[in-house]
Amino acid sequence: MNDWAGLAWLVVLLAFNAFFVGSEFAVISARRSQIEPLAEKGSRPAKTALWAMEHATLMLATCQLGITICSLVILNVSEPAIHHLLAVPLGLTGWGEAVVDIVAFVVALVIVSYLHVVFGEMVPKNLAFSLPDRAVLLLATPLRWVSRLFYPVIVVLNWIANHVVRLFRVEPKDEATSTYTLDEVATIVATSRIEGVLDDASGTVAAVVEFTDKKAKDVAVPLGDLVTLPETATPEDVERAVARHGFSRYVIVDDTEQPVGYVHLKDVLREAEGDDDAASRPIKAKRIHLMVPVAETTDLEDALALMRRSSRHLAQVRDAEGRTTAVLFLEDIIEELIGEVHDATRRGPHGRPGR
Repeated sequence: MNDWAGLAWLVVLLAFNAFFVGSEFAVISARRSQIEPLAEKGSRPAKTALWAMEHATLMLATCQLGITICSLVILNVSEPAIHHLLAVPLGLTGWGEAVVDIVAFVVALVIVSYLHVVFGEMVPKNLAFSLPDRAVLLLATPLRWVSRLFYPVIVVLNWIANHVVRLFRVEPKDEATSTYTLDEVATIVATSRIEGVLDDASGTVAAVVEFTDKKAKDVAVPLGDLVTLPETATPEDVERAVARHGFSRYVIVDDTEQPVGYVHLKDVLREAEGDDDAASRPIKAKRIHLMVPVAETTDLEDALALMRRSSRHLAQVRDAEGRTTAVLFLEDIIEELIGEVHDATRRGPHGRPGR
């Protein structure tokens, strides 16, 4: 082969090697959250990219086969050409033929290795890591064509690799992992704030992460801290409580001081409207809202879901024996997410509704 043809092959093989390296890192680094919206809009490259991400092991086998072939051919085609080109000027030094061959071989090996590592490996890897979403959209389509071309060989290689992995009692996955655990999300949020990428001055994002760790008992108000009204309370009693405490909801308790429900100011005012005597009569049972029962160990997000489904703003928190120990307010749950929430009727120092 002509020496200059060998150099031309070096450039071509480095480009192919870079393609396979970039494709490999793009497939495992790209984010589904960025690719799926494009696929839903009908983008063919995005659809192909999603397919590649969902068949990651097959794509990785294609990349590894391509990298291995390119690396072997580069050494066998390009090194002799460079070796021969270097031997001519080195022969003018007057060195012996054996010395010239050794020096030319070493220099050729260093040049080929340098070009292979830098331009065939590191540059495409860094580009794919820096722009994974754009890289996978660009490289997934040609990579899939290559996988189709060598499909029988790749399937066999992938099958052997998966069975070797299973010998170590590890179940291989076809799809690149694109989900995160709660601890990983918390770490991402903390790191993003430190790096200045995420502006969370109010602490809302951090609060959302911590929210999922909390239980109902962590936020609920103990019975002893509540401002309660008896079952015989009248609309006038509610109005006096509002004037004194400034809250719109009050827990109703029975003779044993156990909660039986709660009343809202607007319901009481609606009942007393147009009836002067109604203001001095006990509140009707239909105006007393039942509370959702939840266990102390119920996750706060599950308690919120229950309260939303039942359209209730308060929940009874019970211990393992079924005894009511506290009351959970919807407002307190929301405050865990977005910070202080002010009751529209609140006066004086901040506090929880019904306290």
